Amino acid sequence: MKIVVKVGTSTLTHVTGCVNIRRIEKLVKVLSDIKNAGNQVILVSSGAIAMGVGKLNLEKRPVDIAGKQAAAAVGQCELMYTYDKLFLQYNQTVAQILLTAEDLRTPDRHMKFENTMQKLLELRALPIINENDTVSTDEIKIGDNDTLAAIVAESTGADLLVLMSDIDGLYDKDPHKFDNAILIRDVFDLNDDIMALGGDAGTARGTGGMATKLQAAKIANSAGCDMIIMQGDNPESLYSIIDGNSIGTKFHAKRV
Repeated sequence: MKIVVKVGTSTLTHVTGCVNIRRIEKLVKVLSDIKNAGNQVILVSSGAIAMGVGKLNLEKRPVDIAGKQAAAAVGQCELMYTYDKLFLQYNQTVAQILLTAEDLRTPDRHMKFENTMQKLLELRALPIINENDTVSTDEIKIGDNDTLAAIVAESTGADLLVLMSDIDGLYDKDPHKFDNAILIRDVFDLNDDIMALGGDAGTARGTGGMATKLQAAKIANSAGCDMIIMQGDNPESLYSIIDGNSIGTKFHAKRV
């Protein structure tokens, strides 16, 4: 199975912006184990700007483009250093790929990206992908690694996309406002009623809300890839997903 796992900023970091060591260690261990079981694993990781904020001891996330770019430049180094060090403990070789919207819109550059990904997976490397926030102002403005992860899943022919987030799935109403909100376990049709359940608010450290996740589901499902939204605070739940158990909300791709 080829699996793309996207981990959000709020999953990777504490409210201070510093790395959540316990959680990222668990994530790395689980992904390494899943890969050792014969699966191909691709990680799409947010967190560069937030880690830069923590590393630079800033009081809050910058709102200006230059400030975000500076934080991303510092934070991406911290992010990859952390991943490389932890994955090495499990004999995993990681590869960093930083993308912009232009890389994915331009056919020639997109094809080169696909070829590189194919070769990395053949070499049993574990690609770690993020938006190139340091140079891509459009990507910082959009700030959407959910969509990026879906495009990666589409481009690589993945079987499954898992979005690890600070919410455990899609609800019939906002669970932060309504105690009686019900988790929707399975979605077979991304119709207007389902799309209307998306919100546009994320956390202070991240930028993605449910609306971006539903758009990601559209992209993934259209490419024949199932997608799951799950709570990111327990990476070991990925084992249950691989075993076919119901975790979070699953968006089922239509298969001919």
